[in-house]
Amino acid sequence: MALGDFLRKQFIDVIQWTESGPGVLMYRFPMRDMEIQSGAQLTVRDSQLALFVNEGRAADAFGPGLHTLVTQNLPLLTNLMNWDKMFESPFKSDVYFFSTRVQTGQRWGTQQPITIRDREFGAVRLRAFGMFAFRVDNPAVFQRNVGATDAEYTVAQIEPQLRNAIISGFTAAFANANVPFLDMAANQGQLATQIAAATQPAFEQFGLKLETFTVENLSLPDELQKKLDERISMNIIGDMRTYTAYQAAQSIPIAAANEGGMAGLAAGLGAGVGLGGAIANALSGAGSAPQAPGVAVPPERMAPPVSPSAESKFCINCGTKLPSIAKFCSACGTAQG
Repeated sequence: MALGDFLRKQFIDVIQWTESGPGVLMYRFPMRDMEIQSGAQLTVRDSQLALFVNEGRAADAFGPGLHTLVTQNLPLLTNLMNWDKMFESPFKSDVYFFSTRVQTGQRWGTQQPITIRDREFGAVRLRAFGMFAFRVDNPAVFQRNVGATDAEYTVAQIEPQLRNAIISGFTAAFANANVPFLDMAANQGQLATQIAAATQPAFEQFGLKLETFTVENLSLPDELQKKLDERISMNIIGDMRTYTAYQAAQSIPIAAANEGGMAGLAAGLGAGVGLGGAIANALSGAGSAPQAPGVAVPPERMAPPVSPSAESKFCINCGTKLPSIAKFCSACGTAQG
């Protein structure tokens, strides 16, 4: 091999990158001690951008296409290096490739419930999760603020930072919306738009663009969800008297099929109606207030005396004391005359 051929092989004359797999955002072209030959061919594919970096400073960027690297096509780099445009010199700058494909299927979620102030419930804790997609939009900003001099930078490395930015945007969007939780949960599309708008500036600081954002679920913690379910149930039930009558009507066929069931149903229904009436009277203020000690009760408000002999009798078989209207003994079951 001639000396000239050996020297020419020390310079790189073809620069290109094919992604090894999904999730790679930035790739530094390996040069080691080699240099890029003037007149080399730079191939940038449709889903890529290329950036020349000289001594840590971004110089020239190239979009998709085939580019011949000469000083005339590298104005910024030429000015940085103070090269004469007619001087054929190898380029000693680093070349970074960036994938501009949309990184889909990225998930976000609240690891712990977030406490916010709700217009209807007051302070509540919320949980939410969904999906988003993004891509590299500004290679120079991404390389300066994120990728730096790494040989390769992936989605997995920046994903925790993006999730934190989304959670901050979620909290700000919900606080500024001034919409009750129940209304916001029913309009998740609108909430997603507001979160995306609040999150986009944080993505731009990394040289990224938020392409899509969705909210799949918005819920309360389990203990608060149970309380909300109880409140919804009470609203559905409505009037307690009507609900008690409905429950009793539903129980009649079952009680009639069981021996002794109707008697128990009647007793239970009476107790239920009485309790419902007591509760209704208490809520409406119909119940009389208790009398203070030493305060005389007017005769017209006193209950009439009850005669024990007129209100009770004894079983003809076992002698158990029974109400006067009882037809059967509650102790032995004997029919009363």
